[in-house]
Amino acid sequence: MIRLEAVSKQNGQQLLFIEASAALQRGEKVGLVGPNGAGKTTLFRMITGQEPPDEGRVSVDRGVTIGYFSQDVGEMSGQSAVAAVMDGAGPVSGVAAELRDLEAALADPDRADEMESLIERYGEAQARFEELGGYALEGKAREVLAGLSFSEEMMDGDVGALSGGWKMRVALARILLMRPDAMLLDEPSNHLDIESLIWLEGFLKTYDGALLMTSHDREFMNRVVGGILEIDGGSLTAYSGDYEFYEQQRALNEKQQQAQFERQQAMLAKEIKFIERFKARASHAAQVQSRVKKLEKIDRVEPPRRRQTVLFDFPAAPRSGEDVVTLKSVHKRYGSRAIFEGLDFSIRRKERWCVMGVNGAGKSTLLKLIAGASEPSDGIVNIGGSVKMGYFAQHAMELLQGDETIFESLERSFPQAGQGSLRALAGCFGFSGDDIEKKCRVLSGGEKARLVMAKMLYDPPNFLVLDEPTNHLDLMTKEMLVTALSNYEGSMLFVSHDRRFLAALSNRVLEITPDGVHKYGGGYTEYVARTGQEAPGVHS
Repeated sequence: MIRLEAVSKQNGQQLLFIEASAALQRGEKVGLVGPNGAGKTTLFRMITGQEPPDEGRVSVDRGVTIGYFSQDVGEMSGQSAVAAVMDGAGPVSGVAAELRDLEAALADPDRADEMESLIERYGEAQARFEELGGYALEGKAREVLAGLSFSEEMMDGDVGALSGGWKMRVALARILLMRPDAMLLDEPSNHLDIESLIWLEGFLKTYDGALLMTSHDREFMNRVVGGILEIDGGSLTAYSGDYEFYEQQRALNEKQQQAQFERQQAMLAKEIKFIERFKARASHAAQVQSRVKKLEKIDRVEPPRRRQTVLFDFPAAPRSGEDVVTLKSVHKRYGSRAIFEGLDFSIRRKERWCVMGVNGAGKSTLLKLIAGASEPSDGIVNIGGSVKMGYFAQHAMELLQGDETIFESLERSFPQAGQGSLRALAGCFGFSGDDIEKKCRVLSGGEKARLVMAKMLYDPPNFLVLDEPTNHLDLMTKEMLVTALSNYEGSMLFVSHDRRFLAALSNRVLEITPDGVHKYGGGYTEYVARTGQEAPGVHS
C-alpha cells in the first residue's frame, strides 16, 4: 500500500538514503528505528509528499488516506480542544464548522430578516451532519481525549490556553479520531503519562489500519509493533518481530558478519603473503597471477557498522547517613485544594522509591517538598545527615544559559575539571565532536535534558530526586542511564512514565491515591504483580 523504491535522499552534506527500498502493507504495525539524525522524520515527510526523494520513487496506493502525527503541532487557539480534534476528521468537520457559523447567525439580532433562509440552511446542514455520523463524532472525540487524560473542563476550554505537551495530545487525538488507512506517528509516546500510554497501546492494538511509528519507549514499542524497519547508513532493513527480537537479531547478524569478516581477512592475509613471497620467482609466476586475479574478483565483506554505545561510570558518591529524608504530618494546600493531609513518609539509605499516582495526584509536589523547591503548609520535612541531593526537574532545563556552548556550560559548573574529562563526560551523554560547541539556546528538549543530567551526575549526589528524567531521551541514552543508575550506590526518589526505567531501578513503590498513600516493598514489577495494574486507575 505504501512503497519506497530505490530511494536516495541527501540533506545538505548528509546522505540519508542510498537506493533504499521498503514497503508497508495493509494492517502491518511497524516500528521505525535508527540513530538520531538517521532520517526517520525525512522518511515520514517523503511518504506524505512534503519532501520529494532526490532519486527513486515513493508510491501510495490510490485512495489510501494517511494520518501523520509529528512533534511540530503548529498554532492552535480560538476553539475548544474537542472542536480542534473534530476539525481533523475529514468532511464531517467542515459541516460541523458550518453548523457553528449558522448557530452564531441565528443568534445575531442584526440578521433577523434572514431567519427563514438561515433556519432552512441549518436544517440541511444538520441532516448532512447526521448522515456523516457527526453526532457520534463528538462522543468519540471526547472518548479519545479522555483516554489521553483530558478532563471535561480541558476538553471544553480554549486549546490555545494549553501547554505545548497538551497541544501535542490534541494533535495526536485528531489523527486517532480520523482512523485513516495508514498512520504515521513520530514519537507519539512523548509527553504522555503512563495512564495515557497504556490507553494508547490498547487503541493502536485494535486499530486495523497500517501503522509506522517511532518511539523512545521500548516497552510501548514492544507491545504495539509486529515488525521493525531500521534506517542505518543510508539503507532500510526490515525485521519481523517486536523491538526486543530486533535487538537480538541485530546482535546475532553483527556477530555473524564479524566472524565472516575475520575469516575473509585471514584468507586474504594468507593469499597476500603467498603473492609477496613468490612474486619475484619465475617458477611461481602462473600461480601468483591466478591468485592476484582471484583476489580482484572477491566480494569484500564489510566489518559490521558499530553503533556508538556510550557508557557512563558513576564516580562513587559520598555515603549518607541511614535516614535520608523524613516527612512528619506534612500538609500541602494550594488555595482551597489539599494535596497532602498529614503525610508521614521516610526514605532510608539505598532505597529507590518510584512514585505512582494519576495526573494531579501530587507526585511532582512531593518531589518539590523533599527537594526544598516548595514549602509544606504544615508539618516537617527533614533531610538527614551528610545527604547531598541532586534534583532533576523539567524547569532545570530552562536555567541553562542560552549564550553558552555545551562545553562552556560544563566548564562553568566544574572549573577544576580538565578538558579531557569534560569532553569524555559530554561524549557519554551523546555530545561528541563539534556538538559540544553548540549554543544552549539551539538545543532540543532531549539535548537539554542530557546536559542537565551530565552536570548532575559528574559530581554525584548520594540522593537523586528525579522528576520524569527520561522525557525527551532517545532509546540509547535511556539504556545508558538505566545501566549507570543500576550501579549507583545512593538513594533515589523518582517519577517516570517509562516502564523499563521503573522496573529496572525501583525497589520500593509509593502510590498516591485519593484515599491516601500506599507503600509497597519490592519494586515496580512486584507492584504490578500485587495490584494487577500497571498504573493507578488502569486495570490490565
